[in-house]
Amino acid sequence: MSEPPETPGREPEIPGLTIGISGPARKSLAHRLIGLGLRLHGARTYYIRPGSRVDVSLLDGLVLSGGTHVHPERYGQESQVTARYDRKRDATDQALLEQAERIGIPVLGICRGAQFINVFHNGSLCQNVTPLRVNTRHRPLLLPLQTVRLVEPSRLRQVMDSPVIGANRIHSQTIKRLGRNLRVTAVDNDLFVQAIENTRGQWLMGIQWHPEYLLYHSGHRRIFRNFVDAARRFKLARLEPDTGEA
Repeated sequence: MSEPPETPGREPEIPGLTIGISGPARKSLAHRLIGLGLRLHGARTYYIRPGSRVDVSLLDGLVLSGGTHVHPERYGQESQVTARYDRKRDATDQALLEQAERIGIPVLGICRGAQFINVFHNGSLCQNVTPLRVNTRHRPLLLPLQTVRLVEPSRLRQVMDSPVIGANRIHSQTIKRLGRNLRVTAVDNDLFVQAIENTRGQWLMGIQWHPEYLLYHSGHRRIFRNFVDAARRFKLARLEPDTGEA
């Protein structure tokens, strides 16, 4: 029996292309939508709960999803707001990022995930951005009604194919001091950081909004596609035979 033709413009699936999604003990709608966004582009997903011991070398990419606040002790502060914390999840994400950086697998951070990436790189957070806003009102927005300006050149600017986009806003914290080997790639109208990427090493991107709620928008779907493409390239590179001399 002949093989079915490939869909034009779609990357062929690679058996076992697996993305880990780090999240809370209980999955929410957001985490299910992240999984959908990845599967739309040919990836399988593996959910990682707080306290799980995962061999990241068996993954082809890692998503750090949204959720509770990063505990401020991780960036040298005391708690200044009433918030829920998950120390076990903080420890799990720390271990995952340590392995991911050592191995070089692609990493996508969403909301809390972007903040944790910044803290991991010795940056800090503003614990409550609400009273600091001047040009924008701070209220939760699931629809893409927040204006985000993208830096050019940057990976995100290339993915979104526009200097200005609409995004949603659910967070109440933001990046304060930028971590080492990171650069800002998007800001809102109050110049709070909305996206970061690394300046060297593996494919790494952190975005402050939630693209999983915007899968109906082609630009936000492309964030997941670009990430899966990076995971695919990483996997193919690992599958290449070693041509070095013994």
